[in-house]
Amino acid sequence: MKLQAYNSAQSILEQYRAGTVIGLGETGFSVVRYLLSRGLDVTVLDSRDQPPKAGQLAEQFPRVQTHFGEFDFANLNEAGLIIASPGVALSEPVLRQALQAGAHIIGDIELFIEENQAPLIAITGSNGKSTVTTLVGEMLKSADKNPLVAGNIGAPVLDALTDSAEYDIAVLELSSFQLETTTRMPAQSAAILNVSADHMDRYDSMGDYLLAKARILRGAEVAVLPRHDEQLKQISQTNRMLSFALDEPANDAEFGVKRVSNSRWLMKGSERLVKLRDIQLIGLHNVKNVLAAFALVDFLHLPLKKLVKAVKCFMGLPHRMQTVAVAGEVSWVNDSKATNIGATVTALRNLECEVVWIAGGQGKGADFKGLAEAISPRIRLLILLGEDAAKIEQALTGLVAIKRVSSMAAAVELAGSIATPGCIVLLSPACASFDMYRNFEHRGDDFSTCVENHIQRGAA
Repeated sequence: MKLQAYNSAQSILEQYRAGTVIGLGETGFSVVRYLLSRGLDVTVLDSRDQPPKAGQLAEQFPRVQTHFGEFDFANLNEAGLIIASPGVALSEPVLRQALQAGAHIIGDIELFIEENQAPLIAITGSNGKSTVTTLVGEMLKSADKNPLVAGNIGAPVLDALTDSAEYDIAVLELSSFQLETTTRMPAQSAAILNVSADHMDRYDSMGDYLLAKARILRGAEVAVLPRHDEQLKQISQTNRMLSFALDEPANDAEFGVKRVSNSRWLMKGSERLVKLRDIQLIGLHNVKNVLAAFALVDFLHLPLKKLVKAVKCFMGLPHRMQTVAVAGEVSWVNDSKATNIGATVTALRNLECEVVWIAGGQGKGADFKGLAEAISPRIRLLILLGEDAAKIEQALTGLVAIKRVSSMAAAVELAGSIATPGCIVLLSPACASFDMYRNFEHRGDDFSTCVENHIQRGAA
């Protein structure tokens, strides 16, 4: 669905005196605060009868008009400006009708971009974007910068403007949902880390999903992309490009890995950055994430020594290839954030030891045959649980030994009975968590608790 362009001679807020916010979660509430602080009248719509922020809205802004429950186009008739929350698809009939009537539909990122005056680094990808965004923020802090790290991570980005936060560079993690309602991205550097099947319950095809991700490059000065992804190269032809991969870089526009004497180094062209063994993160895919982070901050010409210090200290994020315990030379790794096939394939392919793999949950319409490319003799057993366990088993039968269980506790107990010294027990679900848990964090915490209980029983 093509969004309306606005008059670039005027700011968005100069063209409208009122706005309608669709969705009253964290993002929607931040938009309400921002629009009110800029003097606009605000109406809020949410298809839920009791949106998460309804009570807080009524308490803090009782004069804001609200319409909760099934969407009604009549509630949009007076609104030329609509700000849709990321969770609301542009294919929603009421939004399609509004667009046909001439409404201007945007998201919170578009509002931020218009007012932001600081340099901008933008990051998207099916997997790894939170890790890279956080690491870039840590690298900037180490180099005496004061970054705003926001977007699809941490506090909603508009809160920084509403609260007049001080920052000298903005680092935004952006989901495909956020990019759908963003018409331009005037970033100094913008990265698409990778693209693999995800959110196929929202997009008609991988092509549509890729196009949503590609919006991050519109207006970006430098595109940071995986070196060997021809699909992404084709959509970045208008940008100057820096690339990253695990092979040896050929020039200063390439970041990669090279063996020098007895050590492997992360490199920018012929320049050594940091020894691979000094990186704390697990998995070769995280080496790519570190290379991407170096490429994203390259335009700032910051002291290498300070950037390397941040990289060496960075332990990664919870629920992303996080080692939660080591006992009897068995490592227990929580990768609950792997909510799609691509993330799990990446995790499995980048481990070089034997693995007992725990997976399953809600597949979001994914084709689990895609997991087959990560199957190797190193996987001793696949333990499945959750709503789509049977679908995963059907897709991988004959390729790997499989057992199904009914709970995380049972999965951990079975894994513990199979794992031998030097082995990794990996929770990498390839699925969303909502069939059994509130979110992926809740799932990862349950895994950690079950592991702790298992180890304590073994020590008793």
